Amino acid sequence: MDTPVQTLTTRRPRTTLALAGALSLGGLVAVPGLALAAQGDNDVVIDVIETASPSVVTIQAPAGSFGDLDGLTPGDIELPEGGQLPEGFEMPEGLGDLQELLPEGFDLPEGFGFGGTGSGVIVDTSGLIITNGHVVGNAGEVTVVLDDGSVLDGEVVGVDTLTDFALVQVEAADLPAVTLGESSDLRVGQLAISIGNPLGRFPSSAAVGIVSGLDRSINVFGDSPSGNRLNHLIQTDAAINSGNSGGALFDGDGELIGITTAEAGLNDGIGFALPIDLAKPIIDQALAGEAISRPYVGVIYTEINAQLAEEESLPVTTGAWISGRGDQDPVVAGSPADEAGLQSGDIITAVDGLEVDRTNPLDLQVLRFAPGEPVTLDVLRNGVTLELEATLGTRPADLNG
Repeated sequence: MDTPVQTLTTRRPRTTLALAGALSLGGLVAVPGLALAAQGDNDVVIDVIETASPSVVTIQAPAGSFGDLDGLTPGDIELPEGGQLPEGFEMPEGLGDLQELLPEGFDLPEGFGFGGTGSGVIVDTSGLIITNGHVVGNAGEVTVVLDDGSVLDGEVVGVDTLTDFALVQVEAADLPAVTLGESSDLRVGQLAISIGNPLGRFPSSAAVGIVSGLDRSINVFGDSPSGNRLNHLIQTDAAINSGNSGGALFDGDGELIGITTAEAGLNDGIGFALPIDLAKPIIDQALAGEAISRPYVGVIYTEINAQLAEEESLPVTTGAWISGRGDQDPVVAGSPADEAGLQSGDIITAVDGLEVDRTNPLDLQVLRFAPGEPVTLDVLRNGVTLELEATLGTRPADLNG
């Protein structure tokens, strides 16, 4: 069973219980974990931190960005695996009931709601900033605090439907922007330096570690725009604490390789970052003034490996096996896959001639294209290889996972 991982959002009380590693809520602070510091060359580390820190900002989402307590029941609270609420636990159904819990004479302020503080990274001198979706919540506007203390108004120009990225634009010029690295070239053991605002109180804080693992998939608690699972993550032991969400993960050359997004709760030295390569298409869209969108095929599939091939008597050991869960149809009705003629049990073996395998899985291959582009899918069906033409759609905003 996958171990749930915490990505501190703030939408409902369940998020304050289950999300511990990313966003610092006003008045709610998660216990920071201890990081295992990598022993590297001090001059290299210092140079990266001094050069890159001005590009890392603090993002403050206003009250009400994460909803309120209305309609919440104990059953809505997501807890870490094995966690339980106290017997007989009750909670207010809405802010009106919360008011009743306060001492006599104390009132909730008008417009009371949950806000929070996270981090962000300037990716273009014109003022484009990347952060996490669970940092901005449902806010349309946020406050951005630069490294030098300047305060700017920020507009949320897009929230990714595939990952936990969000983009914020401020009206400014000649801001210190990072250099984007190549996260696809990372190797385990490389230097990793995280910079952010842990606990929402210590801006430009840096931590040093290594890339501990690659291509990780985790279950997260809370209301992430992309659902409750994140894939293809960078694992690091550089400290990632509450408030670091949306912050930067740099390599030893000072290039941005990831956006910090989650920590593994009480498991010290296990943090995660979204690889920057996943963000490059939507950064380009935002810089071009386009709406953020992701390509969409419309299938549920399982990545094939040798073990699965043996267990299911599949004819190949790599590819994307179109298979549903229970009675669920793995080909979404009316989707590009449906219109192309894909069927349950098909195995997609290549996309536009590039083999689908562990190195080039189907979901990452699709990201090479834009919505509306045609692709050729090599499909194995009952021992026969077919070439099917599909025109990619736009990933729905409410698609979970």
